[in-house]
Amino acid sequence: MWNFKNAARELAPVVRAFPAHPVQVLKAMPDEWRQRMGRTSVQDADFDPDWNEHLHGLLGAPWPCPEVKRLRDLLEEVGQLLTEKGFGTGLHTYGWYSDADVDMCTAIWCAVRHTQPETVLETGVAHGVSSRVILEGLNLNERGRLWSIDIANPLNFAVHGQEGAAVTEECRRRWTYVEGESSKRMPPLVKEIGKVDLFIHDSLHTFKNTLFEMEQAASVMQAGAVMLVDDIRSHDGFTVFARRHPEFKTIYVSTLDGIGAIGIAVRS
Repeated sequence: MWNFKNAARELAPVVRAFPAHPVQVLKAMPDEWRQRMGRTSVQDADFDPDWNEHLHGLLGAPWPCPEVKRLRDLLEEVGQLLTEKGFGTGLHTYGWYSDADVDMCTAIWCAVRHTQPETVLETGVAHGVSSRVILEGLNLNERGRLWSIDIANPLNFAVHGQEGAAVTEECRRRWTYVEGESSKRMPPLVKEIGKVDLFIHDSLHTFKNTLFEMEQAASVMQAGAVMLVDDIRSHDGFTVFARRHPEFKTIYVSTLDGIGAIGIAVRS
């Protein structure tokens, strides 16, 4: 919830960063404001309480899912690793940004394990919780590669160097980290890899950026490909994409905390 106490805590690193990096801070602030103050036309009734079962139906995967324990054990391991490193897990642990929550990790894990993707693309890394989940799944599959696009937190320089901290050395052999803004990095990367089987958006959550990334990924997605889009309560990017692309079957997910929301789109 946005209040004075939260605002003071979150603005403090921005104030500290501004004297040394005024151009970068001023460039990042407008989109940060849009990300915070955006609104969506999605209603509570649009969210599917049985989303996980319905996702498995779209994927043609068994239900109940046999992968539950593996994911639970992995998330416990990841949480312990980040705690030992002094970074912590959960909300607002990468500056005021957060790593992927349990619902997003569940959707990612099941998509990776059940669809056996060759090419996975994500935007947004932070501590790399989602990256680790993807890579562990690819390792179990014994196939596939992950490309991740991200920049270090532009408004909190105290957390720089923590990017990808959850990703172990064993997992990195299947990982390519692409540093930069998705608006610049994604078009040439999509052209280079030629096909995306699974796309995860967890970068700048504005209407313009989310819709841009989804369109880029969709341009090289074939039948059975999956998109997972975080934080769809803050804008109508996901809804507009779904309206433009009826070839994608969509599911709206309200996360366990009742604050976040995820959009799932599976190409039919």
